[in-house]
Amino acid sequence: MSSRVTLHPGREKSLLRRHPWIFASAIESTKGRMNLGDTVDVYSHEDVWLGRGAYSPHSQIQVRIWTFTQNESVDNGFFQRRIARAQQSREELIERHGLTGYRLIAAESDGLPGVTIDVYANVIVCQLLSAGADKHREKIIWALKAQFPEHGIYERSDVAVRKKEGLEEITQVLAGDIPDEVIIEENGVKIIVNVKQGHKTGFYLDQRDNRAIAAEYAKDRDVLNCFCYTGTFGSYALAAGARSVTSLDVSDLALETAKRNVDINQLDSSKCEFINHDVFQALRDYKAQSKQFSQIILDPPKFVDSKASLNRACRGYKDINMLAMQIMAPGGILATFSCSGLMPFDLFQKVVADAALDAGREVQIIQRLSQAPDHPVSTNYPEGFYLKGLICKVL
Repeated sequence: MSSRVTLHPGREKSLLRRHPWIFASAIESTKGRMNLGDTVDVYSHEDVWLGRGAYSPHSQIQVRIWTFTQNESVDNGFFQRRIARAQQSREELIERHGLTGYRLIAAESDGLPGVTIDVYANVIVCQLLSAGADKHREKIIWALKAQFPEHGIYERSDVAVRKKEGLEEITQVLAGDIPDEVIIEENGVKIIVNVKQGHKTGFYLDQRDNRAIAAEYAKDRDVLNCFCYTGTFGSYALAAGARSVTSLDVSDLALETAKRNVDINQLDSSKCEFINHDVFQALRDYKAQSKQFSQIILDPPKFVDSKASLNRACRGYKDINMLAMQIMAPGGILATFSCSGLMPFDLFQKVVADAALDAGREVQIIQRLSQAPDHPVSTNYPEGFYLKGLICKVL
């Protein structure tokens, strides 16, 4: 007999809408072997089969659904089909933009809860963040090798969220030889990706389209790139004819890579300044110095990691946006972002509006931005939408 989870009465509604999460509070009883990451069948209180998922006793999300098809087993073929489908759905995008770096698997949105897989040229980087993903590591590697036989595979499961699943953080080579760095190209711009030490899986592929959009406004502007990481918004701006680019970050490694990104694209480094400084303090310093910029990019790290931290995060977003608006030359362009999934778009827009009010500036929203299309949002998993941005004109 297979392991099974039975839900409380009425708690099957989200599963009938094919949402892949089951919270602990929805579970009435369990039966059979229930170890970390084990595959379990999920039934309604009325004994109707609903789905098959991975059990995670340490997490608030105790089951993440693999499949809503009763005769589909979670085996090698399952992962091969999911990965092949994801690759096929991205082929048009890859070909259209000549991408050598893209997101292959966007977790729940691609039907693989807790699995993130990015492709950087001939290196694949995986994050396995759920108990089920960790349990099926070997099947996932097998499926990747079948789809990409020439690629090296590296695991970057060095993320604190694994602890909520009862898992240790881990990084390791899964296949082939893995260089420290890979060079990818997007929209004609070359980018150095440090797959072993870089943020997340090495880079922020989700901002690809937004880098190109921000660059459309950069010609003849003095650009301030805040939280610049490896400086790709700045490289795009220089390529588009920016008068100057000032890049701010608190990582020497990131800033050094940002300089190298300018060089490998044969851009004019004399127009660049790279500063290791806290962004909040730097913005206050610029204000005190009455220094102005005509384009500012705010792409901060995730401020919201729980609903309890939302109010504090709003204060942080408001602060940096207000300070940016105060040092903006009239008619300047602000590209401001939140990568926090728990921050609703409407609330983010309200925070920016409040910042404009406090800055004493009249601000117009001229574009609303989101994550690149290789980071899709499944209609049955709205939580897959996380990156939101606004292009604003500061009058």
